[in-house]
Amino acid sequence: MWTAYAVSAYGSGLGFGALPLIAVLALDAGPGEVSVLAAVGPAVGVLIALPLAPWVEFRRKRPVMIAMDLTRFAVLATIPVAYVLGWLGIGQLLVVSAVVAAAKIAFNAAGGAYLKALVRPDDLLVANARFESTNWSSIAVGPPLGGAAIGLFGPVVTVAADALSHLFSALALSAIRGRDRDRDRAPRPAGGTASRAGALLDGWRHLLGRPDLRALYLNNLLVSGLIMATEPLLAVLLLRGLGFPPWQYALAFAVPCLGGLVGSRLARRVVARHGRHRVLRTVGTLRAVWLIGLAFVRPGVVGLVTVMAVELAIIVNMSLYTPVLATYRLEHTPDHLVARTLSAWSIGQQASIAVLTALAGLLAEVTGPRTALTVAGLLMLTTPLLLPRRDRAPGQGEEAPVRTGFRGSCRR
Repeated sequence: MWTAYAVSAYGSGLGFGALPLIAVLALDAGPGEVSVLAAVGPAVGVLIALPLAPWVEFRRKRPVMIAMDLTRFAVLATIPVAYVLGWLGIGQLLVVSAVVAAAKIAFNAAGGAYLKALVRPDDLLVANARFESTNWSSIAVGPPLGGAAIGLFGPVVTVAADALSHLFSALALSAIRGRDRDRDRAPRPAGGTASRAGALLDGWRHLLGRPDLRALYLNNLLVSGLIMATEPLLAVLLLRGLGFPPWQYALAFAVPCLGGLVGSRLARRVVARHGRHRVLRTVGTLRAVWLIGLAFVRPGVVGLVTVMAVELAIIVNMSLYTPVLATYRLEHTPDHLVARTLSAWSIGQQASIAVLTALAGLLAEVTGPRTALTVAGLLMLTTPLLLPRRDRAPGQGEEAPVRTGFRGSCRR
């Protein structure tokens, strides 16, 4: 399963931002068409993923994951084929973007449920940390290599690589055998849960019905949305306002991603020493205090170092926080709700990113990118108020330090 995740993550890293680049380089698309591609495709994907959640919930998860991988392979492979034949258009890119977004949400929902069945409870944090480190290393390595590949071989080569990565991921998942495969059992729907319309909302009911999960969910919506909303603002400020060359801009974001390896590998040890709830509160607060620093970026080497330092601090804390959060969420979600809960989490996060990115863009149009970055940073400072003040797990008070089994190397 980890091999499947790694292959897919590195393929997606290579293909990061490929569709807008293809629209510009191969189709001569203007800013409006590129903006529509970036916003509408994922939004439609979220709408497609919504009714998929109950379908994923009450089926065996490994076949669902394989099907979603093969779906992404098939739709992404149409792009290089259409490009070679001269049939590629912006409409096809929109369809591919929507289908890939929906398949990714369904895959992640099934993957979380399968991980919970596959891994012993004491090893869940180790497993989540391993996935997290893989994710950040793919972000650090993939986009720079993808940019170089596009420069050498043309605009669709990274999409072809991304498509093949999903095919290899499906093959890796199909290689799971024996006892591990047999742990994949579909929960039985109670009282027609799989078919009733309300099943679509059961994930949100679970997240919003528990005070601890509700606080973590709302905090994640705001933090994720604000962080992603600053990316286009910072691109305009650095590339246009401050005159950074593209290679420095890429370097400013690629190098700090290595901090994700540090944070994710520390997660198990920090939780074992300080307790999960204290880590969620403390690290959740620390990841929020740095974003305001982007509003003070200046030209030259000092500005480049400032961006890298801020991004490094954010990423180290995020990569430590995320596997702890993912483990907590799995442990506090019943087996028959895991897929719908993870789908609700992903759908809400994508919607929040879209809304806050649009609002930040409008504010930047009126006031300038630096002011919009300042507002985003100030709002980010309020997000720790949404973190749960105490652990409300049934039968538990304030959580004591957790001792987790550690076998072999650390893993997510």
